Amino acid sequence: MIAVLADSTCDLHPDNAKQLGIHIIPLHVTMQQRTLLDWQDIDPDAVYDHMRAGGSATTSPVTVAAFEQRYLELLSTHDAVVSLHISGKLSDTVKHAQQAAQQLGETARIQVIDTEVACGPLAELALVAREQVSAGLELHQVARAVQEARNSMYAELSVATLDYLRRSGRIGRAQALLGGVLGVRPVLTFERGELKANRRVKVDQAAADMLGSLKQRFGNTPLSVTIMHAGRDAERINALRSAMVASGLNVQRGRVQLMGPVIGAHVGPGTFGFNALPIG
Repeated sequence: MIAVLADSTCDLHPDNAKQLGIHIIPLHVTMQQRTLLDWQDIDPDAVYDHMRAGGSATTSPVTVAAFEQRYLELLSTHDAVVSLHISGKLSDTVKHAQQAAQQLGETARIQVIDTEVACGPLAELALVAREQVSAGLELHQVARAVQEARNSMYAELSVATLDYLRRSGRIGRAQALLGGVLGVRPVLTFERGELKANRRVKVDQAAADMLGSLKQRFGNTPLSVTIMHAGRDAERINALRSAMVASGLNVQRGRVQLMGPVIGAHVGPGTFGFNALPIG
């Protein structure tokens, strides 16, 4: 049996991930001079409330030692591990995973994948891996399926401001200028492992614009669509769900997913987006 391991920036709630058969290893959030385990020691809303009040939060990757311990635990009960992680251009987590596998001398049994994404897209790839494992595929076949899914899916996010991403170094100063206009929201996408701001849209048109972009890209292709949202704003989430239903996308499977503490520390409150993966 192959274990599926993802880091906590996939933003699957630990209880949900356990039910799905996906193991989670947490990054860290430092806030108010306390360093906490992502999702385990801190709730997403605590980060957003802190940021709305003018506070800040920083993050740090999973350590090599933590990976070594988790890999040893998983290999004691599994034949192999497929280990999926946030883009190496956004965090050192995947580099630490690779180092741990090498130091253990288990690179043949541990397949580390830089997914080049985070949040909802990373969760979707973890679900793909789990489906392939359940279907009885071998380690190299699971890894190939994940890479194919990564290449075929597409995500867009809209943030209230690019300041948080600029301060944490996840987006350049020139890119941040795209967000400096009143009444508009930047739209970002993952591009070769980096977050890129590619356009600005009016605040009240952001959801429709992103869904229109997905419709233009995928047409009537059957899709698995994830709604990503920063915080438990039921009214906003329902509005995003309604917009998705009205978009004309051929949604065969849909999920709503909160953005967790680590992701929230970088994108800030008010962020939302969509991820689409062709299925069938």
